Amino acid sequence: MTNSRTYLLFFDRFLAIINHMSKIVIALLRTALAGAVLIGLFATMVIIPGAAEEEVARVPAYAPYQALYVTVAILAVLGILVAISAVWMLLSMVGHNTIFTPRAFRWVDVVIGGTGFATLLAAGVTVHLMFVELPVDDGMQILGAMLATAACTGLGAVFLLLTIVMRQLLKKATNLQAEMAQVV
Repeated sequence: MTNSRTYLLFFDRFLAIINHMSKIVIALLRTALAGAVLIGLFATMVIIPGAAEEEVARVPAYAPYQALYVTVAILAVLGILVAISAVWMLLSMVGHNTIFTPRAFRWVDVVIGGTGFATLLAAGVTVHLMFVELPVDDGMQILGAMLATAACTGLGAVFLLLTIVMRQLLKKATNLQAEMAQVV
């Protein structure tokens, strides 16, 4: 079997899966995304500033870093919310069977940008925690924060790379659909 024939068979199966994706699944995914947006907004307005305030009240020496870390955390959450919004738009395109258009690449690029932005911020905080001399009471909170930001950086990088690979698959599928349209 030739490579082009293999790609066409893969493409036909992929289209069959997309065409059979039910409206219920899309609605469930949108519900999950809406919940994630609400949680993200709540985190930016309540959780992040409140947690920072409590930490400064517990260890007053953290006060000089409070505004910086709160700003970075809120910006990271906003980057993730931008990516979630783009995924919402991609779901709409799947529902309308228009995912194999150039417009989809713009939304995938927004997902990549939002994810990359949040990942870079997490990496920056990780590096900052490695080199800054923060006052600690037992040292474990700093280690925990550094490991948490390193984990966020790693997960963000993995998701970013996965999204880039999926973008390339979307590009191939879009090209194959265009070739099929010319043949038919």
